[in-house]
Amino acid sequence: MFKRISALVLAGLTAMSMTACGSGGGGAGGGGDSITMGFSQVGAESGWRTANTKSVQDSAKTAGITLKFSDAQQKQENQIKALRSYIQQKVDVIAFSPVVESGWDTVLKEAKDAKIPVILTDRAVDSKDTSLYKTFLGSDFVEEGKKAGQWLVNEYKDNKDPVNIVELQGTTGSAPANDRKSGFQEVIGADPKFKIIASQTGDFTRAKGKEVMEAFLKSNPDIDVLYAHNDDMGLGAIEAIEGAGKVPGKDIKIITVDAVKDGMQALADGKINYIVECSPLLGPQLMDLAKKVVKGEQVPARVVTEETTFTQEQAKQVLSSRQY
Repeated sequence: MFKRISALVLAGLTAMSMTACGSGGGGAGGGGDSITMGFSQVGAESGWRTANTKSVQDSAKTAGITLKFSDAQQKQENQIKALRSYIQQKVDVIAFSPVVESGWDTVLKEAKDAKIPVILTDRAVDSKDTSLYKTFLGSDFVEEGKKAGQWLVNEYKDNKDPVNIVELQGTTGSAPANDRKSGFQEVIGADPKFKIIASQTGDFTRAKGKEVMEAFLKSNPDIDVLYAHNDDMGLGAIEAIEGAGKVPGKDIKIITVDAVKDGMQALADGKINYIVECSPLLGPQLMDLAKKVVKGEQVPARVVTEETTFTQEQAKQVLSSRQY
């Protein structure tokens, strides 16, 4: 945990020191010190996303980067429109969190032809042409799914009976939904007692998580475990579980991903059993990468954020100092 915080602090200090030195040459849009970034956000579907947006906006201000921000409202067509607008405005660099993995080649090629570097944040694209973007900054979603699965395997290692699991997936076609599902299944698939009896998207929202969980409870009376791809869906599901007269965390064990403050509170209260962290505080690292790509410097093709996991006791220890 301290290692992760140190890494984020170091990235922030690096970005600030570069600003203080007046570095950051012009990119496609010009040769001055100022950098203009076009940033397209997925939406505001969760507490995680809100914290991510704030991190990007605050870090741009700290780094002296002019930010043109757009909210795609979870629609790919809105995001493509925003990227084309940034290309027309001749921004120096484009960064975005893709709504889904597929369908980006055409607009990314337009950015490349305009000599505007692109940085992927939080989510990846499935393009075979990796020259269409400079780098991808974000979590290892497959590893997050594996961590969730490993906790479940350990929790039920002495159990011989079938373990019935329901899964609340993230937005259909998105990288975190695809990868968190595959990582989880890879780990639990080695033991046939683990059975995913229902799996459906909850769109990463609390309201949809509640709605889908209500349907799960009606059609599946014997649920042992809920695996939710983010805290918000898990928190919505808790409402449904309590509404059905069951005790979340006891009657149904709950695993979620993110570690936003509301999720961590539910974990500390025993309503969630385990959370895999996915940090939204990507802003300082993003601004550092933006300055480098605008200057034409080489950057790693993949930058992975460092994250941890939390049990109930660990959540109690860090909850008061949680930034999001």
